[in-house]
Amino acid sequence: MAGNDRSSDSGRAVGLLSEVVRQARLVLRLLKDGRVPVWPKLIIPGVIVYILSPIDLLADPILGLGQIDDVAVLLIGLKLFVELCPTDIVREHLDSLASVIDGSYRVVEEQQEQRPETPELSQGESDKGLDQLPGSGDGQQV
Repeated sequence: MAGNDRSSDSGRAVGLLSEVVRQARLVLRLLKDGRVPVWPKLIIPGVIVYILSPIDLLADPILGLGQIDDVAVLLIGLKLFVELCPTDIVREHLDSLASVIDGSYRVVEEQQEQRPETPELSQGESDKGLDQLPGSGDGQQV
């Protein structure tokens, strides 16, 4: 049962990671697309300036809590950018990404491979080919 839980956890982690990569690629494609107006594109530099700025909603010295506002602003900014882009352009890029990344993920359990047993050669049979080795012309066994 524990192995099943691990594979489902790893499957969820891979699914989440692939979704993050897909959204990042979508944002990059939309930023490069000339049909997207400039004003939604200004959201991304604004988010970057906020993250790099020393002014925060929550103080950074509070370990962990100080970074939550940065992550929240990043996620909200990216979502807002995609929402403000023209829907038909977003759909076009999503379809293009889906055709490239379309696939599935599965965990394959490795099993020990059963090797077929070979019959043991008798001592006389195993020595037959040794006198044919290079440098063994004098009949001495190697």
